Amino acid sequence: MADGSTHLAFTPQVEAETALLWEKVRAHVTPMEWRLQAPLIAEINRLKREKNAVILAHNYMTPEIFHGVGDYVGDSLGLAREAAKSDAAIIVQAGVHFMAETSKVLAPEKRVLIPDLRAGCSLASSITGADVRLIKQRYPGVPVVTYVNTTAEVKAETDICCTSANAVQVVEWAAREWGTDRVILIPDEFLARNVARQTDVKIIAWQGRCEVHERFTREDILDIRAAWPNAEILAHPECPAEVLEVSDFAGSTAAMNDYVMQRKPKQVVLITECSMADNVACDAPETEFVRPCNLCPHMKRISLENIHEALVHERYEVTVDPAVIERARLAVQRMIDLPPPAVPARYDLVKARHHVDVELI
Repeated sequence: MADGSTHLAFTPQVEAETALLWEKVRAHVTPMEWRLQAPLIAEINRLKREKNAVILAHNYMTPEIFHGVGDYVGDSLGLAREAAKSDAAIIVQAGVHFMAETSKVLAPEKRVLIPDLRAGCSLASSITGADVRLIKQRYPGVPVVTYVNTTAEVKAETDICCTSANAVQVVEWAAREWGTDRVILIPDEFLARNVARQTDVKIIAWQGRCEVHERFTREDILDIRAAWPNAEILAHPECPAEVLEVSDFAGSTAAMNDYVMQRKPKQVVLITECSMADNVACDAPETEFVRPCNLCPHMKRISLENIHEALVHERYEVTVDPAVIERARLAVQRMIDLPPPAVPARYDLVKARHHVDVELI
């Protein structure tokens, strides 16, 4: 272990403090790993109390982070909401950089730390604020809906943000508010194509992609179904439309989690970043998880070690220009202020099997 974590040992006190956590993750973490992880978990949780800090842990974090030190866990929208509500002085973002920026936008008075500045996102890097300004010039009067997986600079040029959980709802709201039959939905091309199949609103899309979800193919799903014919296949809407066409369910990470916890399938496949399955499995021991593993290299830059160092040294602080914060917050807040759906958002797979063209910028 690096730096200040070298002195931490797996003592009887640490073992006692982390016993309940071990019971939750023991099917997914080896005893050898736990003897290294538990001292860090205990020390991180002590530092949080000492420094009035909270850790926001995304669904794609590994189990020892997600279950061991996360104070608030979930998808990007859920974490953003918690950032705004928290009384903590320090927020540590166990996720990627755009999430830390979103936390800063919603809680500008707090210190927001990210354990590794290299934790980026292929979607967030696929578009800039300058790109959005040019798009608005090309399509005057057409509302811009921007996926939350973007930088604060991009959000600042946006009319309203969305997540995969509420993208259809937000697109239809924007079309009504602007009195138009078309909406710009950026930057995820596949999310835009999947949303287009769920609504009568015409979609103008950008060619950004998530490097994890774009790798899944129709053939992958058919191979999984042939090998595990009783498994229920749940796909994320950042996947290509052909993947949703042959899946049993499509929805955000929060909707996937709700599906498993409520329906309790005997066997399930989550077509998304593979740490998600480990985290849900800790809470659903009666379900067998088949794991087609695509890892996000950016999410995996976050570790217990660098979370510990972030708290010890209060690094690396994420800052956003106050003028950008003010404009970006309007787009995020508009999304948050929309009434939540009565049931967890899911993509209608009957509609998903009908091809609908989008206009690619």
